[in-house]
Amino acid sequence: QGILLVYDITNRWSFDGIDRWIKEIDEHAPGVPRILVGNRLHLAFKRQVPTEQARAYAEKNCMTFFEVSPLCNFNVIESFTELSRIVLMRHGMEKIWRPNRVFSLQDLCCRAIVSCTPVHLIDKLPLPVTIKSHLKSFSMANGMNAVMMHGRSYSLASGAGGGGSKGNSLKRSKSIRPPQSPPQSCSRSNCKIS
Repeated sequence: QGILLVYDITNRWSFDGIDRWIKEIDEHAPGVPRILVGNRLHLAFKRQVPTEQARAYAEKNCMTFFEVSPLCNFNVIESFTELSRIVLMRHGMEKIWRPNRVFSLQDLCCRAIVSCTPVHLIDKLPLPVTIKSHLKSFSMANGMNAVMMHGRSYSLASGAGGGGSKGNSLKRSKSIRPPQSPPQSCSRSNCKIS
């Protein structure tokens, strides 16, 4: 079990309502891992909730923080993957995996396999050729679209202008990986580890 607390970065009221949800969670589901997610990052020029304020709020409430843009497909998969990783660490992987499946030490060491897509099976899907080739290239990609900042807070790099200035853009900068994050590569060439 895990909880994503999502607010709209362009709507102050939605962020202020997170307190009420945290009280509900503490009452009905104490100890369940949770992540704070600022949505609609593609509208950063209309921002009403500063990134630093949301990050500080997440730290105060022991949550990981992400800013995402489903429209740009930015940090969406990463936020779900991080929540899955936290849940796996909390409950132990032996409770998650099916008992009839055997994993190597390399499979279980410091990572969780989120998806494994054999590239050769994509050819057998009943899809147009252009979509199949796109799936193959996506499947073989490493999923390097997360920009990580300060520990386990995932957001866009903002310009020197601060707040809602024109300095905020969808630029990608060099990533800093948190020590608990899974490796970026896999020794097997036919799967994607997120």
